[in-house]
Amino acid sequence: MTNEQASTGTAVNTDVDLDDEELLEKAMNASNGTKFERLWNGNMAGYESQSEADMALCCLLAFWTGGDHTRVDQLFRQSGLLREKWDEVHYADGSTYGEKTIERAIVNTSEFYDPDARDNSSEASSRESESSTTSSRDEPAQNHAYLVEKNRLLTDRVDELEATLEEKDDRINELEATNETLREHLSDCQEVLERRDQASNPEMDEAGADDSDSIWGRARRFVGNDS
Repeated sequence: MTNEQASTGTAVNTDVDLDDEELLEKAMNASNGTKFERLWNGNMAGYESQSEADMALCCLLAFWTGGDHTRVDQLFRQSGLLREKWDEVHYADGSTYGEKTIERAIVNTSEFYDPDARDNSSEASSRESESSTTSSRDEPAQNHAYLVEKNRLLTDRVDELEATLEEKDDRINELEATNETLREHLSDCQEVLERRDQASNPEMDEAGADDSDSIWGRARRFVGNDS
């Protein structure tokens, strides 16, 4: 892949004339073969989510298939990571989760396996040495593609959490305002009830006044008699 192709997000589809068994054997015998085999078998150890594991395997498959989107999909479907989500539409353009994952893996893969370049050596031992060296050199590119996508996933997750937090803050403010309104209504209701209680018992007030007048009357009469 040229620097121009990398910057524009286009990938070279290198013709990898290997059947699935040969391709998988090469991938598992490479310097990062242990990681490939673990992911291939559905082991997500070391990854924070299955989406990250999906992307990591797709980046590896993108490299070994020469950036062949269709073949990456076919191989991924044979892996232990396949799940129903793979064929679910998750994007506004109608793309499925699997299609978009493969697309991003290919775009973020800067180098691809080229069997022709590795078969030009005259001796088998030289080819084997070259293959080992190239695999070691290619691993950083594959890791870079994975890290780029992981960073995107983490950024999306942070944005999602921030949006959720903002929604919760808005909900808390709404509940606090509702609570204050209810308190005001309760206070108003209490005042209304108190006024109604007073208005509904005028006899008690009049009786109290009569009793008071009677007491004062008796007191005045008592004082008058003494004089």
